[in-house]
Amino acid sequence: MTGTLYIVATPIGNLEDMTHRAIRILTEADVIAAENTRHTKKLLTHFGISTPLISYYREKESQRSQELVERLSAGESIALVSDAGTPGISDPGSILVQTARRAAIPIVPIPGASALGAALSCAGLLSSCFLFIGFAPVKSAQRKKLLQSLAASTYPLVFYESPHRIGKFVEDSHEIFGNRTVLWAREMTKKFEDIRETTLAQLAAAIGTEKIRGELVLIIHPGDDETPPHESLEDILRWYRDNSGLSMKDVCKKVAGDMGIGRSEIYRQALVIWNKV
Repeated sequence: MTGTLYIVATPIGNLEDMTHRAIRILTEADVIAAENTRHTKKLLTHFGISTPLISYYREKESQRSQELVERLSAGESIALVSDAGTPGISDPGSILVQTARRAAIPIVPIPGASALGAALSCAGLLSSCFLFIGFAPVKSAQRKKLLQSLAASTYPLVFYESPHRIGKFVEDSHEIFGNRTVLWAREMTKKFEDIRETTLAQLAAAIGTEKIRGELVLIIHPGDDETPPHESLEDILRWYRDNSGLSMKDVCKKVAGDMGIGRSEIYRQALVIWNKV
């Protein structure tokens, strides 16, 4: 008989959000695989749980996944936890889940706290559609490239960000998206929880004068549904070049989809307008 892999959500701040089921599973498991064993030890001590811990962090995910699946195959039950929230969502866990599934190990989710769900619940989105990105790239060039590829999206964009990178992230977002409405959710469920609707311009100004603490979720709303004011393909391309912040490639893709015409003709005109011929 193989063991079971439990994916266990833990509080993102307030320990009262720990579920009874999570406490039972963590107590009954043979071992708990934790992103940070010292961090998780504090949680276990609070709830009087003495289950042994083993480290499972991103740099050792592949190697440790093989070890854990061997233990699961031998009949042990393992609970996977991240530092906060639900494992596998911008936290280690996906490699272990994939490896366990290939080995026909039963995988059972133990749902609970999630920063993503918590932020969305107080965003007031009228549509159930959104695009979850997670953490943007650390390097500025890669981050800007990602943001530019998302500029034309009609869905709210959900990002995670750390306090020491939030300033550059907001600066780049404001540059590429313009002054969009954004939900700022910081330190959710904690004593100094800060959730407010603001704009990228206001955030950029405030971050320049504040020292930011705590992890953040930002939900950036789509831009105004403005369409180019001209009818010819040349004028449309010029409008997107000057107003959208999109790359030439992304503009061609969007215009082709919007107008229902082939991309090759659009691309030829775009090369001239972007001065690439």
